[in-house]
Amino acid sequence: MEITSRDLWTVIHGMGFGALFMLAFSAALAELYRLSAAKVPSQQSSQAHTLLTLYLGAMVILAWLAVFSGAYVIYPWYRAVPPAGLTDLSEYPRRLLLSSGKTSEWHNIGMEWKEHVSWIAPIAITMVAYVFAKYGRAFAKFEHLRTAVLTFAVIAFVATGVAGAFGAFLNKYAPVRGGTVIILMGEEGGGE
Repeated sequence: MEITSRDLWTVIHGMGFGALFMLAFSAALAELYRLSAAKVPSQQSSQAHTLLTLYLGAMVILAWLAVFSGAYVIYPWYRAVPPAGLTDLSEYPRRLLLSSGKTSEWHNIGMEWKEHVSWIAPIAITMVAYVFAKYGRAFAKFEHLRTAVLTFAVIAFVATGVAGAFGAFLNKYAPVRGGTVIILMGEEGGGE
């Protein structure tokens, strides 16, 4: 069993940083909603506030790692230009998608979303974490602020979900391939 270094980076980017970030939303959104929905909000204990602050901080790190690994590790491989006259575009995902009218929209819509709009997620969750940490336990006193923070958390969630879905589809139609082969199981050069 083997994987290439580019495949591994794609897995780290999408299933590592991106999927963990998406999973983290379940607890964060539930707690932010609990704090935001009540007309008379319950006061958070100091320990609960510290825990949510650290949790949101970890989400910020995951979000930025997902976007930076996508933009600066995966994307250069995706947009690589093939040599003139090359007909097998399997190692050049962008050109492979654009070579057919049936797949060109995956680049024109899907990758354009990932290239630009996916930056909203880390920016929005960074704002959520900063405001929550800045206001401390007094956060519960400001209804409009609580609503704004919850709204930005939902925006980050939606942007991440759409970017992740497009990423999965793009990787199905035009995966980033190549790089060093990493043997996970078995022996190098072994038989079937």
